[in-house]
Amino acid sequence: MKLALAGVALATSTEAFAHAAGSAPSSALAWNWEPWEMATIAACASLYAIGLRKLWHEAGGARGIGRVRAAAFAAGLATLIVALASPLDALGAQLFSAHMAQHELLMLVAAPLLVLGRPLATWTWAFGPQTRRALGALARSRVFAAGWARMTTPAAAWIQHAVIVWIWHAPVLFDAALAHRGVHALQHISFIASALLFWWALLPRHGVRATAAAASLYLFTTMLHTGALGALLTLSPVAWYAPYHETTQAWGLSAVDDQQLGGLIMWIPAGAVYAAVGLALFGRWLATPRPIRLGREA
Repeated sequence: MKLALAGVALATSTEAFAHAAGSAPSSALAWNWEPWEMATIAACASLYAIGLRKLWHEAGGARGIGRVRAAAFAAGLATLIVALASPLDALGAQLFSAHMAQHELLMLVAAPLLVLGRPLATWTWAFGPQTRRALGALARSRVFAAGWARMTTPAAAWIQHAVIVWIWHAPVLFDAALAHRGVHALQHISFIASALLFWWALLPRHGVRATAAAASLYLFTTMLHTGALGALLTLSPVAWYAPYHETTQAWGLSAVDDQQLGGLIMWIPAGAVYAAVGLALFGRWLATPRPIRLGREA
């Protein structure tokens, strides 16, 4: 019952949750406009808007990067702001479940939306012709192209994403992120960067059937290993993270209750996202027409 009430409260209103708990700190309901985070998001948005305007002007309309992709990028940036600046960020220092919700927003909502917006190509158009040619030459260079190709293979992206997810949930590192702002920033940067590479490698960009089939397999296996971590958090009889022992009581939860709710967030809704995208890609692979090869007799 505690987990159900906590889940409803987190999903609806942190303000109502604080009122119900009675003694929750008001600082957990404050917006956090971290300057470097907001400056980074503003720079990404500005470059994208300038590049998109130039591209559409040259193309004579919404071509190359369509309106749907542009809207996806805008939604991705908006999700970043919600995850990093809304009361959810401050609440994550009080509740592990809120911290988990924040991480899932970064990795499962913001990252794929940003990738769908094709930001690299759009940002390039924000610069002048000479700079665009220089960037194009750099991208085609043997060293850069080989390194980028290795980093963005589905297997490499899957491995680095899995390592990042598991290693940051080790109690010593998670506790350090709660205690030190620099470590916390590094945690978020690594989550976002690994998720961007993961979705860049798996979301098909050229409609290749084999890529969609392989991507669905990597997504299903990601669902399995993240679900296993979520299950461990949910079923553990002890709380893993020491700082939450002192903060969850103000919200009407024990540290174990809070951890179970956070584990369920990783286990069920996050797993459902991986499964849904994997099924969509697999369905796309099945629906792609296959060439018919005729033998000599035919």
